[in-house]
Amino acid sequence: MDGASGAPRLGVKVRSLRRREGLSQAQLATRLGVSPSYLNLIENDRRSLSAAMLLRLAGELGADLRTFTADDDARLAAELLEMFGDPLFEEAGLTSADVRELVAQSPTAARAVLGLYAAYHEARNTARGLEAQLSDAEGVESKPAGVPSEEVSDFLQRHVNHFPALEEAAERLWRDAGLHADELTRGLTQHLERAHGVQVRVAQVEQTRGVLRRYEPERHLLTLSELLPPRSRNFQLAQQVALLSPHADVGRWMADKGLTSDASRTLARVALASYFAGAVLMPYGPFLKAARQARYDIELLGHRFRTSFEQVCHRLTTLRRPGHEGVPFHMVRIDVAGNISKRFSASGIHIARFSGACPRWDVFRAFLTPGRIHTQVSRMPDGKTYFCVARTLSKDGGGYRSQHAVQSLGLGCEVEHARELVYSDGVDLTSPGAAVPVGVTCRLCERTDCTERALPSTRHPLRIDENVRTASFFSPTEP
Repeated sequence: MDGASGAPRLGVKVRSLRRREGLSQAQLATRLGVSPSYLNLIENDRRSLSAAMLLRLAGELGADLRTFTADDDARLAAELLEMFGDPLFEEAGLTSADVRELVAQSPTAARAVLGLYAAYHEARNTARGLEAQLSDAEGVESKPAGVPSEEVSDFLQRHVNHFPALEEAAERLWRDAGLHADELTRGLTQHLERAHGVQVRVAQVEQTRGVLRRYEPERHLLTLSELLPPRSRNFQLAQQVALLSPHADVGRWMADKGLTSDASRTLARVALASYFAGAVLMPYGPFLKAARQARYDIELLGHRFRTSFEQVCHRLTTLRRPGHEGVPFHMVRIDVAGNISKRFSASGIHIARFSGACPRWDVFRAFLTPGRIHTQVSRMPDGKTYFCVARTLSKDGGGYRSQHAVQSLGLGCEVEHARELVYSDGVDLTSPGAAVPVGVTCRLCERTDCTERALPSTRHPLRIDENVRTASFFSPTEP
C-alpha cells in the first residue's frame, strides 16, 4: 500500500540515518530481512512504515524512536528560522513555509546549511574578537566561539538526553559495589580502590591551586579539593568511575558524525561521564518515584538524594525511559551577560542558539532576586504555552578573596504538565492574561508592542519616523 499523502514523510529520515551509518540499501535491507527494492520504496515514501518495521529500523540504525517523529523536523525548522533571522538574509524574503518545505524535502541539506551558518557565525565572532584585540593592542590569544559545546548540545538533543546503557551501568554499579545511600562516599571510594586500584585523597586548597578534581593515571591517585561539598565529591567520584570503566556504547557514540573534532569528542565523553554520575547519585527508579511523590519539588529532591539544585534539574531532563517517563522538561543555563552555557529541550520549546534570548523569560528575571524560585507561564509567538521555573546558582570560589560566579537556571514544560509540579499551586494556568508573552529572539518575534525589544523583527521592515515615538524604537510605524 502506498504511503498516504497526509502521512509523515519518514523515508528521507530513513535514508539520512542509513547514510549516517555508512550502509548501502542492500546492506540495510539484509539486516531488516527485506528486499533492497522494498527498502527503496520506503525511502521514497512509496510504502508506509509499520510499527514493527519502525522498531527494527531504530534498532539497526541506532536511533531513538523519537527521531521518526515530527518534533525533530520542528526543531530543525525553528533553528533554521532563527538562522534566517540574521540580517545577512534580510533581502532573501524567505518565509516559514519555505523553511518547512526545505526541512520536509531534504533535512540533510537543511542541516548542512545550518552547519555552514554555524561555521560562519564562529568565524564572524572570532574576527570581531581579533578586531577588539588589535584595537586594544593587548595581544590576547583568540579562541573559537565554543563550537565543541554546541556540537555536544546537539549530540545530547539527538539522543533526547537519555542513554539507557548508562542507566543500566549505574544500576549495576549499585549492585556490584554494594552501595548504600547513607554511605555513598565510602562505597564509591572503596569501589575505586578495589576495581581500579585508585586511591582517593582530599587536599587543601593551597595544594590543589584551584583544581577541584585531578586524576593522575601513573600514580593511580584521585585528588579532590576540600572546596567540594559532599554532594559534589560523590559526583566527582562517580564520574571518575565512568571515565575508568570503558563502555561498549561509548565508542559508537564518539563516532557520531556530529562530533567533528577531538575537543568535541572529549567534551562529549565528559558529558556522558557526568550523565552516569547523575544516574548513580539519583538512580532512575527511586528518583522518578520520589519526583512524582514530591511533585517535582527540586529543593526537596536535592535534600533527599543529597544533590544540588542543578544536579536535580539535570537529572529531571533525563527521565525518558519508555513506559516510565517523567515530565518532559527543557532546561537552560545562562550567565548575567545572557550567554547560554547549557540548553536542552524535551518540551518542544525552541531555545536561541545564534543570538540573544528574550529578556522577558523568567530565567533572566531570576537575577533580580537571587536564590528565590521564580515561576512563569510563558506564551511563545506560535501560541504554545509553557510553565517555567528559574533560580540563580551561586558558585562559591572557596574563600573571602575568591570570585563568586552567579548563573541562572531555568526548567520548564508544556503547560499541560504544569499541575504535576508543586510550583503551579495557586498559579492561573488557563487565563490568557496570566501568560507572559515571550519570544525566542527579537529578530524572530512578531510582537510590535514590546518595550524590551533590542532589534527589529524580520517580519517588519525598519521604518524610522522622527515625528513618531512608539513603545519601542524598533516598533514599526505607519508608512
